[in-house]
Amino acid sequence: MATHQKEINQEDVKALKEYLSQQQPADIVEIIELLPEREEQKKILKLLDAEDMAAVLAELNDGELMAETLLDLPKKQAHKITENLSADDAADILGELSQETQEKLFSLFDDHYAEEVRELMGYDDDTAGGIMTTDYVVVPEFITTEQAIRILRSLSPDAEMIYYIYVIDRMNHLVGILSLRQLIVADSQTPIEKIMWRNVISVNVHDDQEEVANVVSKYDFLAVPVVDDEGKLQGIVTVDDVIDVIHEEATEDIYRLAGTNAAESESDEAALAKFSTAFKSRIPWLIVTIIGGMLSGEVLNIFSVKLNEVIALSFFIPMLIGMGGNVGTQSSTVTVRGIAIGAIHSKTVLSTILREGSIGIALGLVIGTIVAIVAFIWQGSIRLGIVVGSAMLVNMFAAATMGTLVPIFLKKINIDPAVASAPFITTTIDVMGLVIYATLAGIILGL
Repeated sequence: MATHQKEINQEDVKALKEYLSQQQPADIVEIIELLPEREEQKKILKLLDAEDMAAVLAELNDGELMAETLLDLPKKQAHKITENLSADDAADILGELSQETQEKLFSLFDDHYAEEVRELMGYDDDTAGGIMTTDYVVVPEFITTEQAIRILRSLSPDAEMIYYIYVIDRMNHLVGILSLRQLIVADSQTPIEKIMWRNVISVNVHDDQEEVANVVSKYDFLAVPVVDDEGKLQGIVTVDDVIDVIHEEATEDIYRLAGTNAAESESDEAALAKFSTAFKSRIPWLIVTIIGGMLSGEVLNIFSVKLNEVIALSFFIPMLIGMGGNVGTQSSTVTVRGIAIGAIHSKTVLSTILREGSIGIALGLVIGTIVAIVAFIWQGSIRLGIVVGSAMLVNMFAAATMGTLVPIFLKKINIDPAVASAPFITTTIDVMGLVIYATLAGIILGL
């Protein structure tokens, strides 16, 4: 009976291995993440061959699981798996681990690979150096296309991107680039320097990852080369890494627009850590809102004399500050997105401000006219209608302009414009709207 059970288990394992071998790494990751026990997750990983396990570990991006799995295996088998794991993926995963665990894993790497990983770990996570890979095809400028094809054949099994061939001089400076198509169709004895494209678009190792994503998006690249301050080729950033960056940056912006941060969405094992992260990320902007509320209250206190003389003025206050806040938030959202994708820069700042200001005036004319008519019909006072309509027009223009200027100013002083947009702008516009309303009421109604 026991023998029969063992045979069944062996058949199950064989069937599972066959099933896993036909799945994409991302699908295997989903299977592993559904398993509640760490041991079960490790068993699934150990059923994969070296190449598939490396691909799944890169997709999982779980340093603890990677460390536990590899350190459980014979050193020769673990070494074979790490040979199939790109250096940039290894650097990302090891960056989460303690120094002691890192050193244990480094003992599984060969010296050259370990040096590459350590070098990549030296860059900040959100820079071009932090997301680049060192697995690419590079050829010297002084060889022929036939020699370049031989190099391509030898490097292509390990290269992450073979559609672009990067050309360097004797000092490793990036001097050109050519496509795989150019290389194949050229005469075999043609020097590389005769067919390469010399005007190479590149990024610096210290450039922010968002700037790298903008470059790839603007030029529709599959990859962009990364150089150091001396113009020496250090690596490439591929489009799949750029997609991850765009997803990460978009998530951060969404959370920051709400006055919090993306860390709250991550699953921490310690509930206290999640509480602390949430509290620290939200409290500054709630304090800003409190200060704004106190200022609004003071303005209303000053405005109270006018409100007592014309009670109808108070009816339109929620509408006035609500519309101003909405317009300001719309303008700030459009501006933050424009900055993020590179559409708003030094040459387009003025036109952006003028455009949003014009939109604010147009919206204010329409909404202000409607509100003015309502005020006139309700109270039979033309002057009240003029006050309310004019206040709405001026407030919406000011809100649209403020919603554009603040993100641009923050970007200018190297502060993420998404951080302060919604809480700061909305609070400021509330106070400003009340001041505008009180001032116009005093002038037009003679209060």
